[in-house]
Amino acid sequence: MADHQSVIVRKPWGYEYLVYLNQHVAVWLLHIEPRASTSMHCHPNKSTGLVLLDGQAEISFIADSRRLIAPAKQMIRRGLFHQTCAISDTPVKLFEVETPVDKDDLVRLRDVYGRENIGYENSDFELPKNQDCLWIQEPTDTPLQYYVGISKITVEKLVDINCLYDRNPDDIIMFMSGGLTKTINGRLHMVTQPGDVGQVKVVSQVAKEMDQFAENTIIWSINENL
Repeated sequence: MADHQSVIVRKPWGYEYLVYLNQHVAVWLLHIEPRASTSMHCHPNKSTGLVLLDGQAEISFIADSRRLIAPAKQMIRRGLFHQTCAISDTPVKLFEVETPVDKDDLVRLRDVYGRENIGYENSDFELPKNQDCLWIQEPTDTPLQYYVGISKITVEKLVDINCLYDRNPDDIIMFMSGGLTKTINGRLHMVTQPGDVGQVKVVSQVAKEMDQFAENTIIWSINENL
């Protein structure tokens, strides 16, 4: 993968830049201008989690669509064609979580900007990052907090599986490393993995039947900054 850590990538619908990277996942912040949209595209070899941080968006598929109001999430399986359109009067901001890390894993089906047969943008579309760009650090013993639009992002390590049960059930959880584990017949299963995105009300139900968190489990929790 090209080194994108120091650049903003210009898009016909706005821009995007890398906010976090480890050996498992890459997280990008997308800024989509009002009424603009990405191409209808898929990632044949990677899964994608979309987390809407600010504004309203419509996620379209070939057969149907879903409208989201921040904060909200949508998981995209590999090979699923999808398109994101900003339907609010202000720009939309969202995280795009990719696993495995491969920015060139991109096939466009339709695009109003004529990019159907073009790969990911090259260095001609890059600008240096500025001081307003977000970069998310690895947490230590103390959780870290960041803010994008109406959303608060808490970055933390998890050790005790019981810590999920007293959280807001509508909070969004993004696994950056580690995950929930279950050992059956001597075999360790990773039930949630880096790149998975869910809500507390679902993840906490799963956790009740699991053994523990894997070592060095890191999550991002996202909720509205009230």
